[in-house]
Amino acid sequence: MSGTSEGPRPAAVAAAGIARPPVTERHTFGRTAAEPPGGHDAHTPGDAHTGAGAHAPCDAQDFRGAFRAAELAMAVIDDEGAVASANDALAVLLDTEPAALTGRAAADLVDLASDSRTWEAYRAVLERRRARFRCTRRLKHPDGRTVWAEVTVVPVPESRGALLSIADISDRRELQARLRHLQMHDPVTRLPNRTLFFERLASALEASAYDGVAYGVSPAYLDRRSYGDGRTGRIGLCYLDLDGFKAVNDTLGHRTGDRLLAAVATRLTECADHDGYTRSGGHLVARLGGDEFAILVEDSTGTEQLADLARSVLTALQRPFDLAGQRLSVSASIGVVERAAEGTTPTGLMQAADTTLYWAKADGKARWTLFDPERNAHRMTRQALTSTLRPAVEREEFVLQYQPLVGMADGAVRGVEALVRWNHPQFGTLAPNRFIGIAEEDGSIVQLGRWVLRTACRQARRWQLDHPHTRPLFVSVNVAVRQVWDSDLVADVAEILAETGLAPQLLQLELTESAVMGSAGRPLQALQALSDMGVRIAIDDFGTGYSNLAYLSRLPVSVLKLDGSFVRGFRYDEGVHPSPADETIVEAMIQLAHRLGLTVTAECVETSGQAARLQRIGCDTGQGWLFSRPVAPERIGEMVAASPRGA
Repeated sequence: MSGTSEGPRPAAVAAAGIARPPVTERHTFGRTAAEPPGGHDAHTPGDAHTGAGAHAPCDAQDFRGAFRAAELAMAVIDDEGAVASANDALAVLLDTEPAALTGRAAADLVDLASDSRTWEAYRAVLERRRARFRCTRRLKHPDGRTVWAEVTVVPVPESRGALLSIADISDRRELQARLRHLQMHDPVTRLPNRTLFFERLASALEASAYDGVAYGVSPAYLDRRSYGDGRTGRIGLCYLDLDGFKAVNDTLGHRTGDRLLAAVATRLTECADHDGYTRSGGHLVARLGGDEFAILVEDSTGTEQLADLARSVLTALQRPFDLAGQRLSVSASIGVVERAAEGTTPTGLMQAADTTLYWAKADGKARWTLFDPERNAHRMTRQALTSTLRPAVEREEFVLQYQPLVGMADGAVRGVEALVRWNHPQFGTLAPNRFIGIAEEDGSIVQLGRWVLRTACRQARRWQLDHPHTRPLFVSVNVAVRQVWDSDLVADVAEILAETGLAPQLLQLELTESAVMGSAGRPLQALQALSDMGVRIAIDDFGTGYSNLAYLSRLPVSVLKLDGSFVRGFRYDEGVHPSPADETIVEAMIQLAHRLGLTVTAECVETSGQAARLQRIGCDTGQGWLFSRPVAPERIGEMVAASPRGA
């Protein structure tokens, strides 16, 4: 048989020893089915174009030899995926002879049927629905080592078969693994770093979410489920940092600091390994940066497990460290979070852990603190108030209520205390204890205090004008120390009194005992200037702070407001026996104040018995629910109108 109408065969086909078979013959892989009886001396199909087979640049025998001698493991497979011909490299890789591979399923040799996605892609190539398929597989070498192989399957043109090749990429994988290890681990402690920690955390949460779907359980049941294989569907985290680590770096140097971090990492790993061995498996210990570490507990068994782990960590870290001649003692603060993994996000878990760590430090350090949803809700509310307080002052979302100050001798209203309320659009009406501290921290107390002072003075003047035949009421306004330091309080008061027309004698400014008793320099000068102006200065909550009576005599103070805790100590109603000590203390303070020329107001008067006793021991005015709760200015106007003329 000389030249045929088949035309030149593609190199890939020739290399595999494949010729297009006659219609009446079935082709056989590994040999040329249409090869003439004359063997290799006869013309090949390519001779039709060369004119002489003896001068062909390359014949089928050459291609078959190249196929068998190639270092790349290869096999020709038919459209059913059976090996038709395998080269020596593949036989060596699989520790067998090439002939022994003929007829075997290629998918079984390189594990292509282990997952549906890979199998479908492989079949698509065999069925000519896809031009190429490539995947990575881990194979077992005859010498026992693991071989990472890149498996490629491509169709052979003008043939029903395909070429399978297997490239050993173990060295590449090893290099990638080394680079990834360097990228994912901290060089000082050799622990997983922040990147690997969050990768593991996200993976753990995703796995728990998948388990919830796979097992068909409800979210409520996820909190208490157990899969019977150590899986609990929960996750725990101990987030810690070292107390005072910066001082170690600053005094002993960064090299000692690094040694300390490495030693801490070792002890944390020991604690985690011990807990993991006795409980539910290994835990991930990571250095997140600086002196911050985390212990991730997958499938935790509850808060008690995390509490035990935190206690063991504290105990371990409290043992002294011997570092190249340096003996160091450190402590740590730990935030502990344990919850159901379902519905938890990495960001949410870390926010909770960070918040709890902050609590541990705020509570005194060298301790662990468990996440408290209620405390966190309060914190979140506080944060929301902080972010909206200053704009709220500008929008005037605040109102004033007034509580009467009543003369103990005759029951007449002598004055009122102005109490600010915040009409918050989200949280409703808020009392001062919810936002005054925030205002003092961020400085908005100056602007808010100025608004309160102006509004209260304007209202006091309005009552005076509306009821000209009654004794005018004085108004008492609370002043924060920061108002004295961060603003010109004296100038503000003078401007507001002039603007509203209120007499200075009808304004009383209240400062806490701790603020007044510690006054010096500018605050003391401001108080003296206000007193010289005619404004009355009152010490609020007297008896609970410094109580420096010698210092009291040198302050420009005109009124003492006794803290309500003293008044509560002598109740006569409801079978409550009075406290002789509280009565004696209150009586002594009243007598002392009178000798110093001061008047006394008792706060938190709630019963007629308390009022009667305060009247007998000489208290000047009282304030409390017995007389009235804080009310709107209109109600105070009604009280003034009902008072006797001239009272």
